[in-house]
Amino acid sequence: MTEQKSVTVLGLGLMGTALAEALLKGGHAVTVWNRSPGKAEPLAAKGARRAATAAEAIAASPVVIVCLSVYANADDVLAGDVLAGRTIVQLTNGTPQQARALAGRVTGEGGRYVDGGIMAVPQMIGGPDALVLYSGDETAFEESRALLDAFGTPHFLGGDPGLAPLFDLALLDVMYGMLAGYFHAVALVRSEKVPAAEFTPMVTAWLTAMMGSFPAYAHALDEEEFGTDVSSVATSQVAFPGLLDTSRDQGVDPALLAPLRDLLDRAVAEGHGDDGLARLVTLLERPAS
Repeated sequence: MTEQKSVTVLGLGLMGTALAEALLKGGHAVTVWNRSPGKAEPLAAKGARRAATAAEAIAASPVVIVCLSVYANADDVLAGDVLAGRTIVQLTNGTPQQARALAGRVTGEGGRYVDGGIMAVPQMIGGPDALVLYSGDETAFEESRALLDAFGTPHFLGGDPGLAPLFDLALLDVMYGMLAGYFHAVALVRSEKVPAAEFTPMVTAWLTAMMGSFPAYAHALDEEEFGTDVSSVATSQVAFPGLLDTSRDQGVDPALLAPLRDLLDRAVAEGHGDDGLARLVTLLERPAS
């Protein structure tokens, strides 16, 4: 066993267990800890070492992977002199502010801190489609790559530990927005007894086509060039009442659409009716009072 290959995993929920299993498959010496000790037994049967306490688990390895349910739990276990000289890789879902605060605590105790965001479900861990975002101490990240590569494809965002959770939440934002649109659209067609399975291939094809416009939206925002020959804010505003009225007529709750209707109305009221839809981002960046 070499020190470089020794790693600890704190937290053995579905994701933490998947991380520990990936490390074991990668040939690493893995120490595990969980508040409920029974969750460590299947991993121990596969060769992991069980620690009786979080402090014992942290002390066992130079690199500590943290995957607990919430940041408050991480705050409870990541404390004290035991952090000195260790690299903490925090993969618990949280906010940029929480990441920066915890980074300050860990470095204040003499440790190094890397925050991360896992863009995958447990079943994807260990495969190339599992994207894991990282930010924080770049040297610590690079020195831990042999371990982190076991999880999937790593992507380092920069030295600010708050960047990984920010990107994580932003990508979740996209996902939930997409799901909200899909669910609402399915509710509309189901109001006429159309099976979801019949409608869904149309959704997939339509969204795939629409995603091709994302680079143009990004260019418009970065260059502050909001002219359009495709679809303007005013055009979308005119079309929106029909979508809301149809939802009500079909007995489908239009609540998911109302905020976008309000944003379109505000954009037109502020004189941006002729601009492309990317203009809406600038309104979101300065919320209405």
